[in-house]
Amino acid sequence: MKDAQDEQDEQAARDKRDRAARPGLKRRALEALFRWFGNVSPATRLRAGAALNWLTLRFAKRRQRIVRTNLRLCFPNESEATRERWLQAHFRALSQSLVDRGVLWYGTPAAIEAMVSVSVPPEYQRLVAEGKPMILLAPHFVGLDVAATRLTMITPTGATMYTPQRDPDVDAIVAAGRARFNDVHLVSRHDGVRGLIRHIRAGRPIYYLPDMDFGREGAVFVPFFGVPAATVPATAQLARKWQLPVFPVIEFWDPATGHYHVEMLPALADFPGEDTLEAATARLNRELEGWVMRCPSQYYWVHRRFKTRPLGEKKFY
Repeated sequence: MKDAQDEQDEQAARDKRDRAARPGLKRRALEALFRWFGNVSPATRLRAGAALNWLTLRFAKRRQRIVRTNLRLCFPNESEATRERWLQAHFRALSQSLVDRGVLWYGTPAAIEAMVSVSVPPEYQRLVAEGKPMILLAPHFVGLDVAATRLTMITPTGATMYTPQRDPDVDAIVAAGRARFNDVHLVSRHDGVRGLIRHIRAGRPIYYLPDMDFGREGAVFVPFFGVPAATVPATAQLARKWQLPVFPVIEFWDPATGHYHVEMLPALADFPGEDTLEAATARLNRELEGWVMRCPSQYYWVHRRFKTRPLGEKKFY
C-alpha cells in the first residue's frame, strides 16, 4: 500500500510532467540553445565556452568580487597575481561547464562518454550490484553536473538532494536533465535530510553535496582553509546512523582538450568512527582542502561559502 509520502511524490511527478508538456517560449528557446550545444562539435563548444567566459568577465562583476574574497580568505599567503590567475581560470572552467550541460542533457550517450571519462573503485561496483546504500560525497567543483550525469549512466538507481531553481523554466530543464538516465530520484532541499532516508532504506546510493552555506540552523562552524564555515553535519549523521560507506567524488576539466575526468575515491576509512559529528565534519573539510589543492581554480568559488558568520563576526561579502 502506498503511504502518503509516495502519493505526494507521484502527484509532484505528474505536475512536473504536465508543466514539461506545456513549455513556454522562454523554455523552448533555452532548450533549443542547450540542444545546439549538445550536438555541435567539441571545438565549437570550446569556442562557445570561451565566448561566454568573455561575457562573464566583463559583466559578472559581483561574482568576481565573491571569488576574489574567497580566494583571499582561503589563500592569504598566495600572491595577488596567483589568485587573479586562478580567478581567470575559474571563470573559464565555469563558463565551459554551463555550455557542456547541453551534452549532458541533450547529447547522445556516446557524446557524453567521449567528453567524460570515469573511474570507480571495485568496492563501489560490488555494493551497487548488491543493492546496498552508500553516500557519494560530491563537493562543489565546477564539473559537478558532469559527475552526476556520468555516474547515473552506470548506476541503475540513485537519489540526490536538489535545490529547486527560482526560474520555473530553468528548473524544469535542470530537473529533467539530471534525471535523464536510469532511475534517479530528486529530493528537494526543502525536504531536508529526512527526504533521503526513504531512499537509503530502498538501498539506493545517495549523491550528497556537503559544502554549501545554508545558514546557521543545523550547521556547525568548522574550519575550511582556516576560516570557520557553516557546514551541515548530515554526512556524518547519515553515515553513523545507517552505517553507510562514504565515497568521495571529484572531477576536473582539462582546458587543453575539453575533456572531463570523474574520479570516485575509495570509501573514507573509519568514518565517522568515534569522532563527534563536529569533529567528523571538520575532517571532511580537511579532506576537501586536499582535493581542492589538486586544481584550486576549479572549486566552486562563486558560492558565498562564508556567508554565515559566528555570532559577533563581521560579514565578508
